[in-house]
Amino acid sequence: MCFGPFPLHQTMASRKESAASGSSPLETPVKQIQIDGLVVLKIIKHYQEEGQGSEVVQGVLLGLVVEDSLEITNCFPFPQHTEDDVDFDEVQYQMEMMRSLRHVNIDHLHVGWYQSTHYGSFVSRALLDSQFSYQHAIEESVVLIYDPIKTAQGSLCLKAYRLTPKLMEICKEKDFSPEGLKKACIGFEIMFEEVPIVIKNSHLINVLLLDLQEKSTVADKHELLNLSSSNHLEKSLQLLMDRVDDMNQDIGKYNTYCRNLSKQQQQKQQYLQRRQQENTQRQSRGEPPLPEEDISKMFKPPQAPPRMDTLLIAGQVTCQSVIFMGRSLF
Repeated sequence: MCFGPFPLHQTMASRKESAASGSSPLETPVKQIQIDGLVVLKIIKHYQEEGQGSEVVQGVLLGLVVEDSLEITNCFPFPQHTEDDVDFDEVQYQMEMMRSLRHVNIDHLHVGWYQSTHYGSFVSRALLDSQFSYQHAIEESVVLIYDPIKTAQGSLCLKAYRLTPKLMEICKEKDFSPEGLKKACIGFEIMFEEVPIVIKNSHLINVLLLDLQEKSTVADKHELLNLSSSNHLEKSLQLLMDRVDDMNQDIGKYNTYCRNLSKQQQQKQQYLQRRQQENTQRQSRGEPPLPEEDISKMFKPPQAPPRMDTLLIAGQVTCQSVIFMGRSLF
């Protein structure tokens, strides 16, 4: 299982020092993300070199904050490693990379991380925990989600997400119970917020792209109607069905919890009624009532299943539905 690279405390210290040196702190949330075209190419190249099928690749985003815009000017990949690589130190690797970038006068401040996705199945507990760690340490950080399959079909798919303030509060309190999520009015549709992306290139790069566009052959406009994309539709539908099955299993667990809780409440009421009747009979015979007992210890409520996993599965179902409809329509 892959987890996102975690932010470094040294990055936060550098950011605070830059704010103390004269730049004003961020007073408004990030409303736009500006990415250098070279960063996009590095992310695509990283997946082409190390991504295999459903293998997820991850990396660190570097840049700076300008007013309400987050400028991503550089990135570096996070190497693939297994549990057997005991000698690999993630923190030390990030520190060495950032130290090398700083020596050549390149932006070295952490502003987030990126991750590839397989048919849009990026909503997971690992991503939630990693992004929470980032936003808790670096308020304006984002996660970039790159879809290589959709990009290979001719349409660059790169989206930026942040956790909403409500979800950040829930994660800080670590109250994922049904009552806690209901009290906070948290639903899957307000767990993540998408931030618009603008890709910026230098004037020389724009001239080169225009030159290449004139030299390239015009693609067939009806190419997207080719039936060769049916295998992608089949895979998207299969993943959507798997997510729906997961949702049904999770709903079944919650229904079982509700039935057990209702059954216990009935047993508790029956016990209290029998006890009240017995005290009435003892009082009529002139006997003292039964001693008080702690009902909560006798009838411990069943353990409520965590609802955060259900919300994440609902988010996956929504993402898979949008991707499937997009592939079937276009």
